[in-house]
Amino acid sequence: MIRKLKSLVIFFLNKVAFLFSDKRFLKIKFRILMGRRLRIEDPKTFNEKLQWLKLYNRKPIFTTMVDKVEAKKYVSSLIGDSYIIPTIGVYKNVDEIDYATLPDQFVLKCTHDSGKVIVCKDKKLLDTKETNKILKKALRCDYYNLYREWPYKNVNRRIICEKLMTDVSQEKKGLIDYKFYCFDGTPMFLYVSEGLENHATAKISFLTMQWEFAPFGRTDFAPFPELPEKPTRFEEMRTIASKLSMGHPFIRVDLYEINGRVYFSELTFTPCSGFMPFDPKEYDRILGDYIDLSRLK
Repeated sequence: MIRKLKSLVIFFLNKVAFLFSDKRFLKIKFRILMGRRLRIEDPKTFNEKLQWLKLYNRKPIFTTMVDKVEAKKYVSSLIGDSYIIPTIGVYKNVDEIDYATLPDQFVLKCTHDSGKVIVCKDKKLLDTKETNKILKKALRCDYYNLYREWPYKNVNRRIICEKLMTDVSQEKKGLIDYKFYCFDGTPMFLYVSEGLENHATAKISFLTMQWEFAPFGRTDFAPFPELPEKPTRFEEMRTIASKLSMGHPFIRVDLYEINGRVYFSELTFTPCSGFMPFDPKEYDRILGDYIDLSRLK
């Protein structure tokens, strides 16, 4: 009942989000979702510091780093294009997509959005009308307005089509994500996720850099019942995560290992938009200690 009430309040808050300043909006949303006051002027926890960074750490390059088209160019300039998943096409709107010329398998998503991904494994079975409907809705979504993640505010809203990457060892399960939590160039933790396209069956577990279960997790996803298999290129991943996170108080670097090769996925400044449900709760404060805001303040 409480969860339904929270969802209803958030729904109406999002409808009138344009009425509030960034700081006021985040304070209200934080109180609803986290159940406590947001100490924005003296942040202590991981989630509080992410909210602070949303408001006070704003650089034009961040827009490039979260744009699903431009981020590839940015990352390629730092670590080389061999880590980049091939792009098939970029479109201003659905009318520019010529499905007849696309390969039998591909991925479609918007450059400014999060979560709405069309994975086409067989073009003959794809409902193009429904696909266009989903993409149109995603293009209209103002991701910045809903969560006040400043890097997304000025992203050029487009549709990107990528090659569908499949790992022969994980063909039935889909790709496994390796998301590194990095603090000023140092990866401290990562979480491994599998099957995120289906929330009910998806699994997420935090791990240490020694590839052991971390002493904390999330309450919104089931953990892995056993320690996931360590990627063969794990040390290469760690090095890449370090390079891409250098100079940032916090950033999450998302990578894949596909058929023995490492590929870049995305960069994320505020996981869960700074509303992450930690279990146990005290790790919100423990991870917060890793974020050093002193130089920015």
